[in-house]
Amino acid sequence: MLNLKSVFSIALAITLITGMPAHAEEIIKLATTTSTENSGLLKNLLPKFEAESGYKVQVIATGTGKALKLARQGDVDVIMTHAPAAEAKFVDEGYGLLPRGIMMNDFVILGPKNDPAKIRSSKTVEQAFAKIAKSGETFISRGDNSGTNMKELIIWKNAKVDPSFTGYKSVGQGMGKTLLMANELQGYTLSDRGTFVAYQAKLDMAIDFDGGQALANPYQIMLINPVKYPDLNHEGARALSDWLIGAEAQGMINSYKVKGEQLFKATYSE
Repeated sequence: MLNLKSVFSIALAITLITGMPAHAEEIIKLATTTSTENSGLLKNLLPKFEAESGYKVQVIATGTGKALKLARQGDVDVIMTHAPAAEAKFVDEGYGLLPRGIMMNDFVILGPKNDPAKIRSSKTVEQAFAKIAKSGETFISRGDNSGTNMKELIIWKNAKVDPSFTGYKSVGQGMGKTLLMANELQGYTLSDRGTFVAYQAKLDMAIDFDGGQALANPYQIMLINPVKYPDLNHEGARALSDWLIGAEAQGMINSYKVKGEQLFKATYSE
């Protein structure tokens, strides 16, 4: 039975035979989450890769659901997302190859500094969500089918709470804009820690709950199957994936800080 690496190698060889010369397309289209963009991480990493490789990375920052849709349509060369179940389905359907976990941070519940729903005493994230719903306080949902939005909906389901209570507002925005809206309305929201730290100076909000491993937020980079879309920049996509799991990039991820706080933890291991 062929493994994923063998499938990718064979498919790429077919692509090359059909006439795509090596390095024909110098642009790599990367669809990724707004959190990697809003946190400033990509602006720190990608210039180094571009200088070393000669490629230019075009970043399309969107929700994970939209990133996966773009990949299914063959509109991007590679994706970096953070929704494990959706990513597994993407691979199972034959669209994704070589998923590699490259880093993680965590999700946190942000809210007013006086914590009107009293969630800081919660034992679990499900209990915290239930308290917000019962209190009638405002909760701002990204509502954009992003990895963060997917995680939020799983928590509501596990908490056995229907997110249609009076204070629930689905805004269809990326993480940065959602934080600004939650801040303006002094409501609660679920955020990745990295974006919160990057935006903290603009916000009058606090971390009212963080739940350790239960709110872990892993990121993967995945290639697109060349059999489905032979004309994509597969060589460039693989070069970016290989670079991100290398010692240099993994060290840069670990050392990236905003206001003295590490935002992501590198996680790749052979």
